[in-house]
Amino acid sequence: MSTLKILVVDDEPGIRSGVSRILRNFRVDYPFMEEAFNFAVFEAPTGEEGIEIIENNRPDILLLDNKLPGIQGIEVLEYVRKKQYNIIVVMITSYASLELAVKATSDGASDFIPKPFTPQELRSSIENITKKIFLKKMTATLKDTGKQIRFQFLSVLSHELKAPLNAIEGYLKMAREHQLGDKIEDYNAIFDRSLERVHGMRTLILDLLDLTKVESGKSQRNIVDTDLVQAVRTAMDVIQPYSIQRDIQIKLHAPAQLMMKADPNELDIIFNNLISNAIKYNKASGCVDIFIEETVASIIIKVVDSGIGMTEAEMGKLFQDFVRIKNEKTKNITGSGLGLTIVKKLAENYRGSIEVTSIPDQGSTFIVSLPIEKACS
Repeated sequence: MSTLKILVVDDEPGIRSGVSRILRNFRVDYPFMEEAFNFAVFEAPTGEEGIEIIENNRPDILLLDNKLPGIQGIEVLEYVRKKQYNIIVVMITSYASLELAVKATSDGASDFIPKPFTPQELRSSIENITKKIFLKKMTATLKDTGKQIRFQFLSVLSHELKAPLNAIEGYLKMAREHQLGDKIEDYNAIFDRSLERVHGMRTLILDLLDLTKVESGKSQRNIVDTDLVQAVRTAMDVIQPYSIQRDIQIKLHAPAQLMMKADPNELDIIFNNLISNAIKYNKASGCVDIFIEETVASIIIKVVDSGIGMTEAEMGKLFQDFVRIKNEKTKNITGSGLGLTIVKKLAENYRGSIEVTSIPDQGSTFIVSLPIEKACS
């Protein structure tokens, strides 16, 4: 439970003790709040003593009478404003006037409670103020978190683009300075490496575009009756040259047809990422088995490979942005580190999920569950 500090500045002892009594066991709790709030009440009979408490204890809420023995409440309010303290001020006075209301509001007063007030009127005002304080804190937290995430994202992105650019620049300088000789064929190896780096950057940029569309919710989705099995076969055809190059055998275990309502482009992204990863992180002459089955509530897609596998720690980081598994077995494998992040977000668009099981040196299994509306028959 969190405690908010309330300072009552009023020259009437009955008002001060009444506020303390009313709020002593009062607490504010809503389902959207992570925890309830209770209140610690401080009292001051004059504006001067009120300012001293403000400096020493910095209250969250200030209940302020205007008519005080020394400096007036409006002067205390001006003091709080000039100091730019994050204190919500509520005027409590029996001498309320339009002129005072305008002056107090321009100086930062949040509300007025006219004397005499009932316990319920005070609790209602404090309840509303507490909600404002909670929401302001949540907004500030989200802004700070957002800034931190954006900074981390841009830092990683700049590194991911800078590294291949530096490599390409180095290779071009080698060629310009004829460091490997004067025959063009002597530079075929560094040309191939440069093209690999360009391909990696293109993949990263395309994945970033996909991720931006998914994150923003602004991508134009085309939900139509789609044959899931045919979508897998199309992805397999696209990836076949890569699987032949690595001598990886792909087998599909699925019904002849399975219709569902989906965006064909989104399914293409999901299958391309899952199948290409299963080949990329496989062993030479390995295999990939794709299973598609229908349950009462969901369509289950399993992609099983005979690859290098992962540890528990590696699996825990797998769906984070820009994460690539880095160890002795993967040091020569390139990628954007965004593919599985995109797959996860797309699955969630269908109220679905993705999970992974893996054993080092034996392989990995990715399971996508899509509890989506069936297509019309």
